[in-house]
Amino acid sequence: MVPASDSGRGANLPLVRRLEAVGFRAWPAAAVQYDGSWQIRLNGGYGSKRLNCVVPLDPSDSRDIAQRLGKAARRFASHGRPLLLRETPLTPVAVLDHIVHEGWERFETVVVMTADLAASELPDTMDHLPSHDIGRFVDAYLSLSGESPSAKPGLAEVLTAIKPPSGLFMVGDAGTGPVATALCVQDNDLAGILALCVASSARRQGLGTEILSTALRWARLRGARTAWLQVEAENTAALALYAKFGFTEAYRYHYWRPGRAG
Repeated sequence: MVPASDSGRGANLPLVRRLEAVGFRAWPAAAVQYDGSWQIRLNGGYGSKRLNCVVPLDPSDSRDIAQRLGKAARRFASHGRPLLLRETPLTPVAVLDHIVHEGWERFETVVVMTADLAASELPDTMDHLPSHDIGRFVDAYLSLSGESPSAKPGLAEVLTAIKPPSGLFMVGDAGTGPVATALCVQDNDLAGILALCVASSARRQGLGTEILSTALRWARLRGARTAWLQVEAENTAALALYAKFGFTEAYRYHYWRPGRAG
């Protein structure tokens, strides 16, 4: 049984709340409802876990846990989605105790990182200008990530729904095709890096450094002071890349799903 106590209980909760809020705006779900302070996020067109999960946002909101999870499960089932819960440092301990007791499984850990853009050593010029061609960007990202082309309409809908200013960055040409992508979403003084992907055949060639530095430079020129991103805890190559840019861990979150008996 996995202990439910290592999500960063010593984390800076005001910072967690702010990063959670900008993360929701940077990666918007099609349908968002609240059950108390629990956010219920669903997206019928695209299966990203961040878009299809329950996210408790108040450590003190732990009333009627079983009933609320049951209600959420029925809502997820009506959308053809499995019930997932995303545990952050804002998740009530009682909720974690409940799902552990019920046999839920924790199956993925993600590190949320931040960097001071003022202190980052970035090039004076940008190697690539941002694109506004969502269709081309989606095609490039799906090709590099290995996701099914059938996900294109749903992912395009997500990108179209992003309200803050965003830059779509791509590396590649007509001859080689896309070799790297990155999405940068600027939300006032915060800039989020998402959808950063490098072709498996082109890794260890500096492309990740190239496209990340370009996106961060774009954000800094627009007035962003802090960058944030999310990366799977087991992605050691990406963690090493981000460390070179001064990113450090702010907190972690975990995904949970009901066990086979749940």
